[in-house]
Amino acid sequence: MTEETMDLTKLRIDWEKLPEDYPMEGICRKRIVGEKAMLSRVVLMAGTIVPVHSHENEQFGLLMSGRMLFTLGDEGEEVELLAGEVIHLPPNLKHGAIAAEDSVILDVFSPPSEKTGIDR
Repeated sequence: MTEETMDLTKLRIDWEKLPEDYPMEGICRKRIVGEKAMLSRVVLMAGTIVPVHSHENEQFGLLMSGRMLFTLGDEGEEVELLAGEVIHLPPNLKHGAIAAEDSVILDVFSPPSEKTGIDR
């Protein structure tokens, strides 16, 4: 896309006006989907389980509040993520998570996709 064909009014987005969706029980999400990346703010209620899955997207997650427990790889290695920490999930890495307490995570996916591991 060139600057001549770009709608410059769409470069600034009011997060509060974005629609929420509820891809599975215990999860509320807002997201912005671009050409090469996707930004998602995911709110998880304590006890919410994200089943183990994998995807071709690279994913970074910044835990903004709360505490989450991730299982990673074929061996199911457990990693605790605390508020202010980032987890990097390379493409095709098996992973799942449990919200140990109410949590908010900001995820970046590249490339973007309509469905992620929480879409059921």
